[in-house]
Amino acid sequence: MDQALGALYGGGRDAQGAAGRTAGLGASAPSVARWLGDIRTYFPGSVVQVMQRDAIERLGLSALLMEPEMLEAVEADVHLVGTLLSLSKAMPETTRETARAVVRKVVHNLEERLATRTRATITGALDRGTRVNRPRHRDIDWNRTIRANLRNYLPEYGTVVPERLVGHGRASRSVKKDVVLCIDQSGSMAASVVYASVFGAVLASMRSVSTRLVVFDTAVVDLTDQLDDPVDVLFGTRLGGGTDINRALAYCQSQISRPAETVVVLISDLYEGGIRDEMLKRVAAMKASGVQFVALLALSDEGAPAYDREHTAALAALGTPAFACTPDLFPEVMAAAIEKRPLPIPDMATHQ
Repeated sequence: MDQALGALYGGGRDAQGAAGRTAGLGASAPSVARWLGDIRTYFPGSVVQVMQRDAIERLGLSALLMEPEMLEAVEADVHLVGTLLSLSKAMPETTRETARAVVRKVVHNLEERLATRTRATITGALDRGTRVNRPRHRDIDWNRTIRANLRNYLPEYGTVVPERLVGHGRASRSVKKDVVLCIDQSGSMAASVVYASVFGAVLASMRSVSTRLVVFDTAVVDLTDQLDDPVDVLFGTRLGGGTDINRALAYCQSQISRPAETVVVLISDLYEGGIRDEMLKRVAAMKASGVQFVALLALSDEGAPAYDREHTAALAALGTPAFACTPDLFPEVMAAAIEKRPLPIPDMATHQ
């Protein structure tokens, strides 16, 4: 364990325990592969991911991630996916399929963690507006019906007499809300891009929501037609480059046909390289037309992100507070936006 730590951070001990010897991974792929095997053996997965991240940043190991053998040895996580996406255009063809397999594994794990709760939370928000008291049998919400009729419980029969049925009308099968995810793909937003792509795919799988996914730097790319596979979405991004939020919002605005039934989610650190005043005017215009506008400084498990405080304050003045959001909180944020109620902004993550 000490040698593995010393190879990355220095100050390791030799086999006899003598202090002061520094180690290193050098540029040798075999030595890095051995080191990756060691840290997976001696440390828990969460620590392995931190050490891998530090090795890529401190020792410049990005080039080695273009080797299929190296990719098979690493512990895959959101941050590794971000690194792979930033390298994807330079990857040799022999590595690309291995990289896609690594990304797919991480995406699959995220979908398993997030999809069920997201669908349940958002479906509940959508259905609350379409409850009916004379539903068809197949539309009866049995849990709510039982709760509504508990006073009619007959203990001698062990049953509830349902005088009032609660259910959802047939309108619940139609598209009820339009959601536009507008994602900043500058390099600092890598984790947010990964999570947003997963959420975009989950939302796209819901028939009652029409989902559009737009990524931008200084250019704007609509990846909606790839939402059935978030891995394709991720490899359609190009992490890095400048930022033109105004241009991205102009495109999103042009795609809105039902403003009162539309939720726009801008995920960006708000470091605007475009026209600031125009950006703010677009946000104000969308809100005035009835759009529910949500600004997230980050969508990740990280701590408070770096962000443009001046632009954040300007959005807050328009009634759109910008805040960092964890993936676990995102379904609640979307549900609140759909129901047009105050957003559940965490106190520690609020920036106004």
